[in-house]
Amino acid sequence: MLEDENISEQDGEEELYEHYNFTADQGQEVLRIDKFLIDRMPNTSRNKIQVAAKSGNILVNKKTVKPNYKVKPGDDISIVLPYPVRNLELIPQNIPLEIIYEDDSLVVLNKQAGIVVHPGYGNYSGTLVNALIYHFDHLPSLPSDYFGRPGLVHRLDKNTTGLMVVAKTENALNHLANQFYERTTFRRYNAIVWGDLREDEGTITGHIGRSLKNRKVMDVFPEGDHGKHAVTHYKVLKRFGYVTLIECRLETGRTHQIRVHFKHIGHPLFNDNEYGGDKILKGTIFSKYKAFIENCFSILPRQALHAKSLGFTHPATKEWHQFDSELPDDMVQVLEKWERYASSSTNEL
Repeated sequence: MLEDENISEQDGEEELYEHYNFTADQGQEVLRIDKFLIDRMPNTSRNKIQVAAKSGNILVNKKTVKPNYKVKPGDDISIVLPYPVRNLELIPQNIPLEIIYEDDSLVVLNKQAGIVVHPGYGNYSGTLVNALIYHFDHLPSLPSDYFGRPGLVHRLDKNTTGLMVVAKTENALNHLANQFYERTTFRRYNAIVWGDLREDEGTITGHIGRSLKNRKVMDVFPEGDHGKHAVTHYKVLKRFGYVTLIECRLETGRTHQIRVHFKHIGHPLFNDNEYGGDKILKGTIFSKYKAFIENCFSILPRQALHAKSLGFTHPATKEWHQFDSELPDDMVQVLEKWERYASSSTNEL
C-alpha cells in the first residue's frame, strides 16, 4: 500500500498495489462477484474488477475465481489491485531511458540516479513516468489492451539506481501486482553501508512507519505499535573495514525499507543524507582520511543503493524472466577507492 504524499519527493523502494479482504455476511444473497465487489469498492470500475479476476487476482476461500462467480454466505474474498493512478496530467517528455527488455506486455529498465519515478507534489515533470509516456506514444504499434499510461507496480527512490518492471497493458499490470503481493518476484539490491557488520548474513525485522519526529523520513518501531511489518535479509559481499558491501533481499516493500532498517541497526547507507550516512561514522581522525571520504561523497553524491537483480513470471507467456544489471559507475568508483584503501597496510592515503 502506498504511504501518503510528502515522503522525500515521491521516493520509496515500495510496491504499488492495494489488497482488500471481505467476508460475505451469513445473510448474503447469491450475487456475481464483480457486482459484490463494486458495491464495496466505489472508486473501482467493474472493468478493473473483471480484469483482476481474469488475471487471477481475486480469490474466494483461497482459490481463484472468474468474474461470473456467485458469492455465497460466509465466502472469504480477497482481491489485489494495482494502485490507482493519480489525478495529474501526464505530459510526455523525451527523456532518455535505459531499456533492458521490452515486449507488448512490459518494459524492464535500468533507472538512473536523480530521477523521480512518477509525478506528484513538487515533481510534475521530468519523471520516469513522463519519459515512459513519451516512449509509449512513439512506438510503431501498441498492444491491443494498451491503457494509455505506464503501469507501475513498484518504484525506487529518486537517488536509487537499478532495475524496474513497468506494465504496458491492464492484464500485465494486474499479474505483476499480484506477484509483488504474493512475494513470488526475485529482487536483490546491493548497498554500501557504514561499519563492519558482525555477521556474514542476517535479518532485520521491525515495523516501518513515518517518523514521529520528522514526517519526511521513516523510522523503525520494534514493538509494532506503529507502522507496517517489514523484513530485510542481507549478506556480506565484501568487507573494507570501515564500510561493507552487502546484498539485500526484501520480504516486504516499505518506503525506504533498506535505508531505514540499516540505520536502525547502526549501519546507515554510505552518503545517505536522510538517514545519517552523509557523515564520517567510522574510521580515523586524520585529515587525509577526511579528504578521502569527502572525495568518495563527491563521486557518489547519493545513498549507495542499487536494485541489481529482478525476476518475475511473464504475465502473457507465464515464463520466468530474470535480469541482472551492473553496478553504476559512481558505486564502482567508490568501491575501487575503498579496495585500494583497505589493501594499504598502513591505511595511509
